[in-house]
Amino acid sequence: MNKTKKRLSIFLLFFFMMITNCFGQSNYAKFKKLSTPKKWWVALHPFKAKKAYLISIEVNRISDSIKKTKLLDGDHAGGQVDAFRHAYWMARLKEEIGASAARSLGKAHEKENYLMYKKRKLEEGLVPDEISSEMDLFNNEVGLSLTSKGNKTPREGLIYRVINAILAGEMKVIKKDEKGSFLTCDGNKITAESLKGKWKNNKCLVPSNYKKP
Repeated sequence: MNKTKKRLSIFLLFFFMMITNCFGQSNYAKFKKLSTPKKWWVALHPFKAKKAYLISIEVNRISDSIKKTKLLDGDHAGGQVDAFRHAYWMARLKEEIGASAARSLGKAHEKENYLMYKKRKLEEGLVPDEISSEMDLFNNEVGLSLTSKGNKTPREGLIYRVINAILAGEMKVIKKDEKGSFLTCDGNKITAESLKGKWKNNKCLVPSNYKKP
């Protein structure tokens, strides 16, 4: 074990003990399950972590509900519902913990996705890739622009603010056809086989109001 990893292990062990003493055994168990990037985020924002956790639960619940409606395209993996989830998440986080902490958590999430790719783990049914990360980070920034810290927008109003931004093409989605197949920027179908094991690929980002062929 090199010196950097050893220092990290010692620090995280100390932090585990602090989390247990301050927040209880159940939160310690949740903390242990986090990826290293998110553990670092919690370590740097210990008193914002609980709010972020509760907001994340809220966001997943609302996104699942939106997916079942006809407000957006129903696509939670590279489509409008995916864009909604990230933008609404950032908007709510900014209200509660501020833009800087929210943005850094979003970046920690994308670092986690890269680690998932390295381990070939699924996110929303697909192995993460570079284009998905670019999409998420872009939509995160749009979400951050929709609210301000301490000025809480009514939930329904914020939901429709995010949806309207998506329908106006202010966010990004990954180009697909009506059957859900990925397309290149030239409109050619990308085979699933050609995407296997690749972080970089020829998927294409398009405006969130893109009409599928």
